[in-house]
Amino acid sequence: MSIRNKFTALKLEFEPLSLHQRFERVVVLILTLLLVIVVVAAMWNLVLRVFGLVLSGGFDPSEYEAFQAVFGMIFAVIIALEFKKSILVVAARGESIVQIRSVIVIALLAICRKIIILDLSKTDASHILALAVAILALGTVYWLISDRDRRAVRNG
Repeated sequence: MSIRNKFTALKLEFEPLSLHQRFERVVVLILTLLLVIVVVAAMWNLVLRVFGLVLSGGFDPSEYEAFQAVFGMIFAVIIALEFKKSILVVAARGESIVQIRSVIVIALLAICRKIIILDLSKTDASHILALAVAILALGTVYWLISDRDRRAVRNG
């Protein structure tokens, strides 16, 4: 499909929408573009960091800090991709409300990233307990939402 045809299809899609719906679609498109830029920049930074570590000979598999840094960067990319996906799902469905399940998954990924990059020797027990409680609470909410959706599909 040519670019001209894509713009024509986009114009036809926008015609029946209200001003507010058009505004939301434009915001979603801009956010998607910005997130693509963030993901590409994060991937580029990750590739440079990993190749720099490997090529310089500074990559020691037994060095925990190197793994923390690399896995933290990988999780940052995954979080950005999940965030982009949730925005695209909202745009594709035409709904104006972000799905709570996506928000919970992003929050769980962010907390998991925090735990991976956490230096346990410098972290007090209350901080670790707070992260554990947050994971438990988010996991419970995710399970409740999934259970509700399964029941709705089964009964509906």
